[in-house]
Amino acid sequence: MIRITLTLALAVLIAGLTSCGETKKEEKKMEKAKRIPVEEFFKNPEKSSYQISPNGNYVSYMAPWQDRMNIFIKEMDKDSATRITSVTDRDIAGYFWANDNRLVYLRDDGGNEDYYLLAVDRDGSNELALTKMEGVKTQIIDDLENIPDEMIIGLNKRIPQIFDPYRININSGEMEMVAENPGNIIGWMTDHDGKLRVAYTSDGVNQSLLYRETESDPFEVIMTNNFKETMEPLFFTFDNKNLYASSNIGRDKSALVVFDLATRQETDTIFQHDEVDVSGLSYSRKRKVLTTINYYTDKPQKEFLDDEAKAIYASVEKQLGNERLKFGLSSANDEEDKFIVRTYNDKTRGSYYYYDKVADELTLIDEISPWIDETQMAEMKPITYTARDGLKINGYLTLPVGYEAKNLPVVVNVHGGPWARDYWGFNPEVQLLANRGYAVLQMNFRGSTGYGREFWEKSFGQWGRTMQEDVQDGAKWLIEQGIADPERVAIYGGSYGGYATLMGLVKDPDFYACGIDYVGVSSIFTFMSSFPPYWEPFREMMYEMVGHPESDSLMLAEVSPALHADKITAPLFIAQGANDPRVKKAESDQMVEALKAKGIDVGYMVKENEGHGFRNEENKFDFYNAMEEFLAKHLAEKEKV
Repeated sequence: MIRITLTLALAVLIAGLTSCGETKKEEKKMEKAKRIPVEEFFKNPEKSSYQISPNGNYVSYMAPWQDRMNIFIKEMDKDSATRITSVTDRDIAGYFWANDNRLVYLRDDGGNEDYYLLAVDRDGSNELALTKMEGVKTQIIDDLENIPDEMIIGLNKRIPQIFDPYRININSGEMEMVAENPGNIIGWMTDHDGKLRVAYTSDGVNQSLLYRETESDPFEVIMTNNFKETMEPLFFTFDNKNLYASSNIGRDKSALVVFDLATRQETDTIFQHDEVDVSGLSYSRKRKVLTTINYYTDKPQKEFLDDEAKAIYASVEKQLGNERLKFGLSSANDEEDKFIVRTYNDKTRGSYYYYDKVADELTLIDEISPWIDETQMAEMKPITYTARDGLKINGYLTLPVGYEAKNLPVVVNVHGGPWARDYWGFNPEVQLLANRGYAVLQMNFRGSTGYGREFWEKSFGQWGRTMQEDVQDGAKWLIEQGIADPERVAIYGGSYGGYATLMGLVKDPDFYACGIDYVGVSSIFTFMSSFPPYWEPFREMMYEMVGHPESDSLMLAEVSPALHADKITAPLFIAQGANDPRVKKAESDQMVEALKAKGIDVGYMVKENEGHGFRNEENKFDFYNAMEEFLAKHLAEKEKV
């Protein structure tokens, strides 16, 4: 999805194709997968988001009630559960235990992304909307684990463009501002005692790190860098004196470092990787030690910094006994002797397990989507190809089960962001497409994050240009391999991927058989003129990364699809959420109007209760059923004359 990614800003993978020398045993597996209804891929999980209460006596999870994901609680050793929320209009976005008795959850209205917090007791009583205010967005700065009844949050209620930090009581909703944002602070960070001691500022292109020793001291600037070279604080060292951080200062790939606040220098490199950025660092809250380093190459990777954590992972891995399953510890109690384990891979959403550290026992709790038959799902394989200018592009190829990898219809699925990346794992829309007999190509085109600063910067000023060429070069590579039927290549994506779809049909009108644009940008000019207010601090950075609407107007006009609707000849389907705050409905409206003005028919689906991507399952059903029908019509194999 379109979003602004900053390494200092506040705020969800692969080595070749199947060889030709398959054994007879492998050939027996070539039976085509059974046709699976669209709804089975996109209906809500049976149960998900399991968490353990701080005292370890209760377990919570989300499950459907009246077709919406709500929160349920049960005692650890009991089977019966109590539903504690009753939302019916839109799924809860997320939740957590604030203390042993009270939970906090997050939601918005109709996809407007003005997220607000609500709190409720574990028995379902005393529900209170904490931060519901029109036009106000809530950020979580610190859940204050050692102060059970309080949190520190960020709110843009004073000035829509910036967030002030507030200390809020989760029982009464009373709050007080703990610092006033002078207008340029884009993020805040606390130490392990919940003291607000770090802030980050931006003037649009330069970012500064601010620090104070105590909350009574003024903030001082201790480092300033251009946004391209940054040091991202992760958390304080356990003595609250220095910072653990991810830094690309003086290097291409971000590494994990220790930053000395007194000398204002990096003093130690904890871990770095030659091929990818590293920013994932975990620790034990109880034992106050670093435990694991998480990073992605083609699949998730892990390094251990602690023998106890390593032993836990080794025991869980052994008891799972499935080398294809990846897993992580998603929740733990305060004593860190009870854990929720979440498994997953590319063919299943996975399961939740309970791990008792003292007994060293792993127990299955629930499968997330038990109706998904892993044997009918397709494998997501890592691939690499070379763009026309010689740049190496990594991606994933999913081939339909039981089909020969020859002359297949292909859906090129372009990720959003664009400063994001595709990951290895279960993707319901990819599996739906594969189940319908399509090969699916996903690529981490230039600008995709995680591959270092140089690769990222190659995307600057390249919307609709080399970024678009990377996408087409992937499809051409599949054609050269004999995998893709050159007459049956579709392009599809959401947000920036929607833009790439439109631009692909404009730039190469004879290459793609059809396209599907999902909440995509159609004009860079109108997109930039309608930023959400809290994106304003990053406007100058966006101008440098994409282009300036005045000084670069000719270039941006060339790569704004709505201005070139007459060049589109391939069938097109567009889907849009009416409440989208990032890519406004007007982006899709103007594209449809421009096409119709040229006499070009275009399918258009608008959901009035959705935003930047559809969340309600009935809307997802409608969209993906329409996608299936559209692709079946336009990617049907043509009769040979």
